[in-house]
Amino acid sequence: MRKFDPILAEIRFGYGLSPRIAAPRNAALVLSGLSAPDDMVARFPTEPFNVFRERMVAAQAANTVRRKSRGTEQAQQARKNRNLINADARRAWMGWIGQTLLRRTYSETPFRERLIAFWADHFTATGKRGVIRRATTPYVDDAIRPFITGRFADLLQAAVMHPVMLDYLDQTKSIGPNSDLAGRRSKKKGSGLNENLAREVLELHTLGVDGPYTQTDVTQLAEMFTGMTFQAKNGYKFRKDFVEPGEETVLGETYPDAYNDRPVRAVLEDLAAHPATARHVAWKLAVHFTTDAPDDTLVDALENAYLAHDGALLPLYETLLDHPSAWAPDLVNFKPPIDFMSSAFRALALESDAIAGVKAGSIRQFITGPLITMGQAWESPGGPDGWSEDDPDWITPQGLAARVTWAMNVPNVFMGTLPDPRGFVDTALGAYADDVVRFAAASAESKPEAIGLVLMSPAFQRR
Repeated sequence: MRKFDPILAEIRFGYGLSPRIAAPRNAALVLSGLSAPDDMVARFPTEPFNVFRERMVAAQAANTVRRKSRGTEQAQQARKNRNLINADARRAWMGWIGQTLLRRTYSETPFRERLIAFWADHFTATGKRGVIRRATTPYVDDAIRPFITGRFADLLQAAVMHPVMLDYLDQTKSIGPNSDLAGRRSKKKGSGLNENLAREVLELHTLGVDGPYTQTDVTQLAEMFTGMTFQAKNGYKFRKDFVEPGEETVLGETYPDAYNDRPVRAVLEDLAAHPATARHVAWKLAVHFTTDAPDDTLVDALENAYLAHDGALLPLYETLLDHPSAWAPDLVNFKPPIDFMSSAFRALALESDAIAGVKAGSIRQFITGPLITMGQAWESPGGPDGWSEDDPDWITPQGLAARVTWAMNVPNVFMGTLPDPRGFVDTALGAYADDVVRFAAASAESKPEAIGLVLMSPAFQRR
């Protein structure tokens, strides 16, 4: 039976090896770290959503002035003010990727950071237009990060009912066909029922694309979701006049008529407890942390742990770390671009002030721009299903060429002094360093090239 391997633990369940942070001695330390204080939030803060909303309130006020005084000098000034607010949000957004990279670089519990990234992708959400487009990091820190060691049902509710998710899937525009508001509107405007959030909750967040639901379940759930919206000034808000009246039935369970969100929370609890959700979550975890075609016994074990503990997530992680297939020595999963960058900075022991305070132009040139070329625009997945877990999607000629360019040039930009390449081989790869990469590092024409060759080695690219 395969046993816990400290080096493999850092590579497969974290963001790689670090010369500053010792690898965990056993799985118990990995798990206990998840329940320890989240010191990375304190050390590398971002911005809570309730603070971020102040920009939204100011932008709305500027837009109101523009509409009411078109063609005047006052309207021109309001437009400038709105543009300044958008620019400020964009600069903050640029800074948050730096904070995210530093959290991954310095965390003594990198498994926590990996889990946050996993669940943020599972519950993909990004604002659609205006200032809220930049609110994904506050969303993750509010709705994902605090809930990854609790119950899946609580994580589900926090993510699904968050303003960024409501905006992303057009829930704020969803109005019951027979609601009070629809009755006051002209027939030309229609009911405005939107099924996006309901469909993704069933298909992506809980039961899975092949789950046991029908179109009727989607529609009934969408009607139950009517009323959930948000206001820039107050945050999440439940509007009774949006609500579709009457009972709704989802997966055979009938929920009472109510002009509040209690039925919403009840149906999310029931969806979280469904066996199909257990299987879907188990499969996704296994794929993310092991291989694209995970061991069936691992998926079964994760599913059973989920059901046995009523969707509690810590027992799920314990089962993952305890399973023999989690410790297969071959590195097979290809790192997505942002994880590749995170691993590089962790291996290089990037100084904490190397990114903090860097101008937005430099972040764009050396981080967000290269991420786009590699195929993973920061916080901008192509759809609500998040980023692909299929390795071939990341192993493309353009993506690999961009990685080579980044590996050969960017570390030297952020590092005061690059490490000795011969020692860096062991720092970055540990037991996975082979004679080929040792020779390449020792014989390279320059130190930046040698570091780049180590970062582009097959062992560093996989986990």
